[in-house]
Amino acid sequence: QVQLVESGGGLVQPGGSLRLSCAASGIGFFSIYTKAWYRQTPGKERELVATITSGGSTNYADSVKGRFTISRDNARNTVHLQMDSLKPEDTAVYYCNAQRPGSRTVFWGQGTQVTVSS
Repeated sequence: QVQLVESGGGLVQPGGSLRLSCAASGIGFFSIYTKAWYRQTPGKERELVATITSGGSTNYADSVKGRFTISRDNARNTVHLQMDSLKPEDTAVYYCNAQRPGSRTVFWGQGTQVTVSS
């Protein structure tokens, strides 16, 4: 059974940092998947935050460029999101996902809450 489990969320003051992790299990050849982080606030659609391909190419939403960094650890089937210079508008539930190139199947984690507040 495929599972993506996020961790690392919490409460942080504006300007602070958090590092989210997403650990995958039950997925063979996880390294070839494109991984992504999304976020969602109540009443809004889920928003793409960052992606990383199997080749290591990254892409970021304009709102987080220069502040967030996505990375992956293929040996541990894990993808991370380093979030620096956090702002109150970054408050959301953050989800990781993984999609095998050429497949329409997308795997999602359960989400982790990030709250940026003083």
